[in-house]
Amino acid sequence: MRSAQGGVTKGGKAGKEKAGEEEVPISFHGVAYVDLAPLLYPGAKRIRGAYPLSPFYESDLEAKTKRTGSILRDIVRVAAVHPKGRISSAQSSAQLKAVAPKIPEAQKGAKEPKEQPKKSVTQGKALPADPATEVDAPGNVEGQMYAEARTYIVLEISLEKPLVPKRSPEELARRVMELIPPRPPLPRLPVGAERAVQEYQSQVANVVGQVLEQYQQLFGAAMVPGAPPLDSASQEQRKSQLLAELNYSGRYFAFKEQMKHSVVRIVREKMLRTEVFSDQEQLQAFLSQLYVFLVDEMHVALNKTLSPDAQETLQRPLLDSAQLRHFAREAQLNEDYPLAEQYYQERLALDRQDPGHWFDFGAFHMLTGDHVKAQECFQQAVSVDQSHLSSLLMCGILAETAGRCEEAETFLERATSLDPTNVVAWTIFGLYYESRDDAIHAEMAFLEAQKQLRAALAGGPPSGGREGAGRQADEVPRQDRESVTIDGPINTTDVEEDAQSLGNRSQDSQEGGAGGDGRDIDPAVTKPPATPPRLRTTIYMETVQFLLHNNVPQMSQRALAQELLCPEGGRSSCYHLALARLHLLSGDFCSAEANLREALKGGLENPDVWASTGHLHYLTGTHSKARTCYERTLAFVTDASDMHPVYLRLGDIYLQEGQFEKAKPTYLRGCKSAPTCLTWLGVGIACYRLGELAEAEDALTEANALNNANPEVWGYLCLVCLRTGRKLEAEQCYKYTVKLDLQKETLLREITELQAQQTEPQIQILK
Repeated sequence: MRSAQGGVTKGGKAGKEKAGEEEVPISFHGVAYVDLAPLLYPGAKRIRGAYPLSPFYESDLEAKTKRTGSILRDIVRVAAVHPKGRISSAQSSAQLKAVAPKIPEAQKGAKEPKEQPKKSVTQGKALPADPATEVDAPGNVEGQMYAEARTYIVLEISLEKPLVPKRSPEELARRVMELIPPRPPLPRLPVGAERAVQEYQSQVANVVGQVLEQYQQLFGAAMVPGAPPLDSASQEQRKSQLLAELNYSGRYFAFKEQMKHSVVRIVREKMLRTEVFSDQEQLQAFLSQLYVFLVDEMHVALNKTLSPDAQETLQRPLLDSAQLRHFAREAQLNEDYPLAEQYYQERLALDRQDPGHWFDFGAFHMLTGDHVKAQECFQQAVSVDQSHLSSLLMCGILAETAGRCEEAETFLERATSLDPTNVVAWTIFGLYYESRDDAIHAEMAFLEAQKQLRAALAGGPPSGGREGAGRQADEVPRQDRESVTIDGPINTTDVEEDAQSLGNRSQDSQEGGAGGDGRDIDPAVTKPPATPPRLRTTIYMETVQFLLHNNVPQMSQRALAQELLCPEGGRSSCYHLALARLHLLSGDFCSAEANLREALKGGLENPDVWASTGHLHYLTGTHSKARTCYERTLAFVTDASDMHPVYLRLGDIYLQEGQFEKAKPTYLRGCKSAPTCLTWLGVGIACYRLGELAEAEDALTEANALNNANPEVWGYLCLVCLRTGRKLEAEQCYKYTVKLDLQKETLLREITELQAQQTEPQIQILK
């Protein structure tokens, strides 16, 4: 800008005050708007750019910066009353720093008594008195010269350290290098002497089984549960009778013939004796040694056969329960529900006595909308373990949904009695009472949940019940599922209406000295402390995480309505994030996008918000925006709650865009955190496209070991075999590709074209 030179005003102090109140003329007033948002990027410490100067208008300033008044105008006013006629640039800079924090006061000064005019015009521009009634001046003619001359200003802003930390390249490189550690050697297959011993032990186990069957046939009817053990005479009698039956039936001779081959292998491969003995004493000594060895190995085989623990060790599955659960959740993420159900059934086949297996299967049925099967699974979990808290809560929720209120209250009350320190259990109990218009019991449950949450956050002992403050009903990973259709849409207005109605009902009754069931109420529960500590979270947000994780949208909506009424809650970034997840669960992408936009306003440093925004763009097909959000998520120091879908979807976007050098480390990071068939498949595809055939084959082999029914894995193995000239293996892989019904036509076409490039006709792959 250019301003008139200020001078000392006559009239002493009163004159100075008058001069300060008068408007100082400003000419050639221009403004440059600088976007400082890039400084909030992880690791950003410097921004530099050329910014155009445009004419200054109050309306533009208010629209872009959401504030009224000009800092320069305040500086000019200070300069007008300064003792000297001019001030140096250094003093001007110091005054700028001093005036900037006083802008709110200047804004307050805009609202002067009513006798002042609402606006005054000086040098062709209006000074706002009321933003609502402000009208722009005809135009900033002198400031327009900046636009005509295309004037710009170059600004550079540097920070000592970034506002948002970022992982250093060295750390990222180190973590990526650790993604594929040296693979532990596979269990060494028994060969030679060891295999001979194992064969002998297996033959002993087989013979023992047949002898036990014969014993059961002879004396099974005489065996009475709880009967006293047999005396020695009776045992000898049964032994003689059993041997007689084995000799008479010819089984004894069959057993000897069955064991002969394994004993001969031990003699040859373990004892290393293949020649005939010429000395009788050496023969006897060898037979004694062989007898002792065979008896010892027989006892080892008997212990393995008759010991339940050893039997479980021998039958150890290839995939454990945790891996199957992870694979099932990954299949849910990709909307492959038949495959997810297959994994859950495999978990049940491993151990049907684990209530967690039944509970996860029930949560899966909640996702697919089959509440009948879900209830059966939760009930199975409770029948296995009467104290399984999560299943009790879900049984209560489903009972309330079906209108069986008495059952619901029983289940929920049982849950709170099992773990009186559980915040989620108390909150769900309160939501149940709230739906029944039982304000007294609802307030009791909510206050108890608040007390337990404060005790947990304070790090002290629990306020009541047994030890273990802050334990949740289940360990709740976040953001496991994004899109599935449920009964009816869920709107933000519904949550707000629920919150309004709940707020009106909460004033209808006050808590007394005793609850509705006649039990005394602890005064500490009914009367919270006068100055409660500020909570970092709320009971409703903790409950929403549990409900969303287990696919319970209706009660999640009620919990979010209560969050709006909570003094510690409200429309926070966490609230909008949870509401966005609720909309993603129902498939309402428009409402989810609006809530994620609100969540980003207060959660720019929250990786979960960026990850959820990336999931939304990925599901709606805007992959470029999804890639940007995922890259921001990976740049944060703290990982999101669930990074697996981030790695999978970002790697898939890189593959679609042909950025294979970026897709490979992304998938490798997924393999490091939680290896699955799809993560290793992504590594294999990226390596194949980069020409790294050896690494591609290793990765595809890993993927095939985790899931040998994926046709895409077999298809790329066929391509690798064709590239390396292994024609027979390529043909076998192609047969499995066709047998498993590969749906990707582009991959089938690529296999056919590569096969056609071979010069020898006999290597043509059967189609």
